[in-house]
Amino acid sequence: MEFEPAWNQAYQEADNTAAEAAAEKGVSMFQIGDLIVHPMHGAGVIDDVVQEKVAGKVKEYYVFKMPVGGLILKIPTANCQAIGIRSIISEEEAEAFFAGIPALEVESSANWNKRYQENLQRLKSGDLREVSRVIKGLMTRDTRRGLSTGERKMLQTAKRILISEIVLTEHGDYENVESRVDRAMTQEAAV
Repeated sequence: MEFEPAWNQAYQEADNTAAEAAAEKGVSMFQIGDLIVHPMHGAGVIDDVVQEKVAGKVKEYYVFKMPVGGLILKIPTANCQAIGIRSIISEEEAEAFFAGIPALEVESSANWNKRYQENLQRLKSGDLREVSRVIKGLMTRDTRRGLSTGERKMLQTAKRILISEIVLTEHGDYENVESRVDRAMTQEAAV
């Protein structure tokens, strides 16, 4: 059984309380039509906000729809920040992000299990730079030694998360964004 640090638990409780108070007032963090990112699934749009009765309590949920892949999720509005839901980046941030990829430092453990756990934590962070580190590290490893089935799946997941956000940010085509990501990941940093 794992225990969360007390500060993390207090932060989540305060966050949930604030979100519940906002929900009681009819105020949501996001609105229908907002483009958001789920750390483990990628970018999509808030298609609806619904209320459902769960365990005797009425709770509010965002209906999250991903244009890439067609996934639909219901995300509790009260847990958005704890999950790591955020707005997508701007076009300017996307350009700066792509410019920084070649210089991105990648570290990876030689131990498969430790490397997998580190990469999983990077994905869960929802931070595009961390997701990029996973992609770059696994792509580099793939060219040198090949990837296990688990790491290959993780590489696909990380690419889907990153590409889905860039597609929505730049109103681009999935294949074009994917080839742009691949080029940026294999490009050498300017010295």
